[in-house]
Amino acid sequence: MLSRKIFRQWSPAPMILFALFYLFLITSSQPDESRTLLMLKSALQNSNGDLFRSWTESNSVCNYSGIVCNSNGLVAEIKLANKQLLGTLPFDSICELQSLEKISMGSNFLHGSISEDLRRCTNLQHLDLGGNSFTGVMPDLSPLNKLKYLNLSASGISGAFPWKSLENLTSLTFLSLGDNYLEKSPFPLEVLKLEKLYSLYLTNCSITGKIPLGIGNLTLLENLELSDNQLIGQMPSDIGKLQNLWQLELYDNFLSGKFPDGLGNLTSLVNFDASHNQLEGDLYELRSLKNLVSLQLFENQFSGGIPEELGNFRNLSELSLYSNKLTGHLPQKLGSWGGLEFIDVSDNFLSGSIPPDMCRNSRMTDLLMVNNSFTGSIPENYANCSSLKRLRVNNNNFSGIVPSGIWGLPNLVIIDLSMNQFEGSVTYNIAEAKSLAQLFLFDNQFSGELPLTISEVSSLVSIKLSSNQFSGHIPETIGSLKKLSSLILDKNKFSGTIPESLSSCVSLSEINIAFNSLSREIPASLGSLRNLNSLNLSSNRLSGEIPSTLSSSILSLLDLRYNLLFGPIPQSLSIQAFKEAFDGNPGLCSWNLEGFRSCSSDARSSTRTRTRTTLISCFIAAIMVLLVLLACFISVKLKQHKLEQSLSTNSWDLKQYRVLNFNENEVIHGIKQENLIGRGGSGNVYKVVLKSGKELAVKHIWTSHPGDWRSCRSSTAMLKRSSRSLEYDAEVATLSSIRHVNVVKLYCSITSEDSNLLVYEYLPNGSLWDRLHTCRKTEIGWEIRYEIAIGAGRGLEYLHHGCDRQVIHRDVKSGNILLDEDWKPRIADFGLAKIVQGEGNWTNVIAGTLGYMAPEYAYTSKVTEKNDVYSFGVVLMELVTGKRPIEPEFGENKDIVYWVSSNMRSKEDGIQLVDSTIVEQLKEDAVKVLRIAILCTAKIPASRPSMRMVVQMLEEAEPSYLSNVIVNNDGQN
Repeated sequence: MLSRKIFRQWSPAPMILFALFYLFLITSSQPDESRTLLMLKSALQNSNGDLFRSWTESNSVCNYSGIVCNSNGLVAEIKLANKQLLGTLPFDSICELQSLEKISMGSNFLHGSISEDLRRCTNLQHLDLGGNSFTGVMPDLSPLNKLKYLNLSASGISGAFPWKSLENLTSLTFLSLGDNYLEKSPFPLEVLKLEKLYSLYLTNCSITGKIPLGIGNLTLLENLELSDNQLIGQMPSDIGKLQNLWQLELYDNFLSGKFPDGLGNLTSLVNFDASHNQLEGDLYELRSLKNLVSLQLFENQFSGGIPEELGNFRNLSELSLYSNKLTGHLPQKLGSWGGLEFIDVSDNFLSGSIPPDMCRNSRMTDLLMVNNSFTGSIPENYANCSSLKRLRVNNNNFSGIVPSGIWGLPNLVIIDLSMNQFEGSVTYNIAEAKSLAQLFLFDNQFSGELPLTISEVSSLVSIKLSSNQFSGHIPETIGSLKKLSSLILDKNKFSGTIPESLSSCVSLSEINIAFNSLSREIPASLGSLRNLNSLNLSSNRLSGEIPSTLSSSILSLLDLRYNLLFGPIPQSLSIQAFKEAFDGNPGLCSWNLEGFRSCSSDARSSTRTRTRTTLISCFIAAIMVLLVLLACFISVKLKQHKLEQSLSTNSWDLKQYRVLNFNENEVIHGIKQENLIGRGGSGNVYKVVLKSGKELAVKHIWTSHPGDWRSCRSSTAMLKRSSRSLEYDAEVATLSSIRHVNVVKLYCSITSEDSNLLVYEYLPNGSLWDRLHTCRKTEIGWEIRYEIAIGAGRGLEYLHHGCDRQVIHRDVKSGNILLDEDWKPRIADFGLAKIVQGEGNWTNVIAGTLGYMAPEYAYTSKVTEKNDVYSFGVVLMELVTGKRPIEPEFGENKDIVYWVSSNMRSKEDGIQLVDSTIVEQLKEDAVKVLRIAILCTAKIPASRPSMRMVVQMLEEAEPSYLSNVIVNNDGQN
């Protein structure tokens, strides 16, 4: 009442003054949030200037883009997720925002540490820092007891996670900590107290031991992901209490035993993946999970039949049960509701027929039934399955005629019907299969002629038709298949001649037309196939002389046995490795190979007239060639003179990527012929010694290629320049930002109008290929080989998992692993590398090196990190066995992967594969690595481990001598 009387007695003017004073007190007591946010901007503004355009002192903070205020006008949320932000977060400033409840800054490129200052943000309810590149350990989060949402997945944190702090975060509903380099620990029991959780993501964060009993107390859980850890034992019996569970992901662990009773209570389950474990027993607990959309249980030990109830699952779109011990039939109603998109039941003991309606509504993309005992034929209505991309039913007991429409399905990438009893012919409408890359029909009863229209399938990479009854001529138009790398037609009834146009299949690396009825001469033009690695024309009726042009190909396998060939064996092919390649041709003679009649002077005189004519023709041709070469030589000298002049000028642009203690002139003056140490397809490599004594390796990538005779051919030169430019750009883009002890250091690039120079660290021990397989071969013990394996593995792991954006090398091989003076490895040569944008895979042309390329290269253009994993597995096999990726001893059309896998039935067998130069007591250690190599080279990409897992396995395969050294050192300390 008193205050009311006082106000009544005041005049209006003092009342206005009092109100203004009161407003001043309120505003002056509020924190200066603009200053705080501008400090945040200063830490990040260089990365995305447009984003922060509204962040000015004159603007209200509530109008800043990405800022949300509460009803009091105070900052409540920083909403800057997925904005391509770079920089280090100033948590000390951010946590001055006293009303801040949400920080959403995930999926950026933030780095530095998450500091202890974060603990001061005590009002936080939502924290999303996932998908960044932070370093160091996570601070104790106990003070943040209001948190409901915590996402730190793939954030880069490492070390011991403060699991204890979760006890105080009892309001959490969402917890995501996966895909980080965390210290190994048992399943954190503190999580079991978070009874409000609806989503728990702990994938790939080094959890060991068993999933504890008590997980069933988290009854609100809708999503539970524990994949890619080291979990063991059985699934807990109370997991059936999680009746709200929508997704259960347990793949890539070491879980064992049967499904627990009660798993069938999870009737809300939509996605269930427990693949790549050691689970066993039957699948009958799954009969009531009628809402399943995706079921993936591949690579386990399940047995018994597939429940018929699965045929009634209306929403089922993915079913993957391969590599188990399942028996019986597939449910015949499977897919009849029209939603099935993917099925893989390969590598089981299943029988019966193909369910008739799996491709109803044309949604199925993959039908994979490899290595079973299925019977019957392919249902006629599958000819309308236009969505189908992969049809693989090989190694079964199928029979009958393939529906004609199958051959022309427009999206098919692979047809693999091999090792069955199919009959009939390939029909003309195969021309409509515009995406077809692999056609595998071997070991069947197919007959008739190959349709001419097969030459219209320009995407074909591999044709394998062995052991059938195909007849007629090989289509002359086959030269249209420019991508064809493998043509296997052996053991058929083909007649006529080898088409001349075959030489136009410029990608061919393998030709096998043995055991047919082909006649007349071997086309000399086959020698123009520069990629040809294997040529088998044995057991035909071929006549004439062996073309000397075949020596132009880099053949590792040649077989011309049992034909009607005559005349001298070309000197270039008269080598011991091919000694048996010419057997069964009585008309052949040789100058030096034992077992053949000598090419005597009498034999020579009988062809003297023809030889004289040939020599005259050759002489005239040689004169013409010399004139062309002379013109090229003059052109090259002029260009080289121009380059030498450019080397002495100051027209070079240097971009440094590390701290340099030299300048471009020192590097340029070192590019001399006497310093040349290597040649490649894109240029030369020089060893340059600086005044300081420091050694550098300089890759000189020509833009106009002054020393290349082929530059006289202007049309191809332009293509080569474009290719070199792309390689140069790829290598710089990849290496300029990479910092890892096992990736070669790029110091700088130096560019001019004519040349691009890449300046690297010099590695004196050369490449691993040199040290294993060439005249520079060195006897390397297992101790060093293991260190090379794990070092190179860590380099690749960094590229795949440690970079801001994943880098896929695409040409991993022993030739691209360089060794320093201490034999420490470096991943090198990134000319084919790709930095992954978006989803992590993309379409591109086939790239890589024969013998190292993953098998899926032949039927898909999608490239993922699993291609690198395969190649690395081949390198591991080289290290253990000392063999090249392709050796004649592996057998026809076989490589080191086949050789190792087929001979690795026991530990004793494995020891026999180990390089004989490795000491006996370390061979068992080498076999451990060989087993890892087999996992890396699994045929199915999804079956291969990640590079992170490969490195973990290699660490666990540490040789016994190293473990002893570590134990002894610990004891001394």
